[in-house]
Amino acid sequence: MSKSEHSDNSEKEIVAVTKHGQATIPKRFREKLGIEAPGKVLFRETEDGQVIVEQVRSPNEMRGFAARSEPATDKPASEILREKRKQDREERDAEFSSVN
Repeated sequence: MSKSEHSDNSEKEIVAVTKHGQATIPKRFREKLGIEAPGKVLFRETEDGQVIVEQVRSPNEMRGFAARSEPATDKPASEILREKRKQDREERDAEFSSVN
């Protein structure tokens, strides 16, 4: 069983972790994140040490994504990804430098 806690304007819930490292994501958090079962989530750590849980889209949700977002190209996928990451990094850096 889990125990809910509400304080500091944040929602918290304690869940058990099995000996295999499995934990159940509470329903209200799954709903908030749009996670459907069965499904996958991404755990990532920020520079300041916080762990973020994000929904991973299913292949069905991604079907046709490239066709909608980019015209046909003869470039290798790795080159397109490298360019997109560079563009995203530049946009993020510009956003953070304007905030500071």
